[in-house]
Amino acid sequence: MKIGILTGGGDCPGLNPAVRGFVIKSIEYGHTVYAIREGWRGLVKPIIDEAPLTLNDVDELIYRGGTALRSSRTNPYKDPAQLQAVKDNIKAHGFDAIGAFGGEDTLGVASKLYKDGFNTVGCPKTMDNDLSETDYTFGFDSAVGVNVDAIDRLRDTARSHMRVIVLEVMGRHAGWVALHSAIAGGADAVLLPEIPMNVDELCEQVQRAYDRKKYAIVVASEGVELPDTDESEATLDAFGHVNLSNRAVGETIAKIIEERTKLETRSAVTGHIQRGGAPTAFDRVLASRLGVRAAQCVHEGDFGKMVALRGTDIVTAPIEAAVGTLKVIPVELYEQVKTLFSK
Repeated sequence: MKIGILTGGGDCPGLNPAVRGFVIKSIEYGHTVYAIREGWRGLVKPIIDEAPLTLNDVDELIYRGGTALRSSRTNPYKDPAQLQAVKDNIKAHGFDAIGAFGGEDTLGVASKLYKDGFNTVGCPKTMDNDLSETDYTFGFDSAVGVNVDAIDRLRDTARSHMRVIVLEVMGRHAGWVALHSAIAGGADAVLLPEIPMNVDELCEQVQRAYDRKKYAIVVASEGVELPDTDESEATLDAFGHVNLSNRAVGETIAKIIEERTKLETRSAVTGHIQRGGAPTAFDRVLASRLGVRAAQCVHEGDFGKMVALRGTDIVTAPIEAAVGTLKVIPVELYEQVKTLFSK
């Protein structure tokens, strides 16, 4: 079989090990895998390698962050001309299947292409951990690790200067990164997209912590709904998502806290630092297993499926089910761990 492989959406630690696992297993089966560069854009232009990927091309990807295949947020279903180009180029290059490695948007395109008669297999990637049908996605553990390190460092300076510090982390619709970072980092308060912000409660938490130890740490997801903010004219990306880069969530919350409590408050943003760097051991193993299983799906002709982690097992699920509903934090889980931020 001739297989095309691409990575789309935001990069994250684990993409390279997943690609490595996919290529190694595919070669073992006797298939050839060709790199489609820059996500779905690579099937629009096209940007496709002339020679298949070899073991030497992927062997050392296990420890590298980002994506060696490069990425984009191209949505061919937004433009009929681009969509036709994607379909024409799949046929012109003789691809028997496309392995799509990405999150909700990238896999959403793969799901639609499958419905349109093209063989696709998905491998879940998102730092936000918000894809349904899988317990964890690679990139998440690495991102949380970066944020916990940041919290530990911010705690030192917060304690030294008797300040409140708000750390803004990634998470558009789901607060998994924020919640896990806050728990593991011992934060005093956490703000999530799933839970409406209660300014009075937030300030009470901050004040209690400050009265006890003369500093406080707050973790806020970038997707949290800010009070008294009109985002009706916000810019959107190719998939219709609000551009979060100009919301200044951490800075805005820091100002609110300082105005309410009169405590000196600063903000910090880990931003794209969460995306870079070597993947953790957990993400290397998870990504490798998912990549191998995705190659198995292609070999067996099990198309329209996404590989997933359930418990400790790698299983498959329809891509459509995985992208149909985002996996957000259940209220029950938040209520269970809320006590950690009410001390």
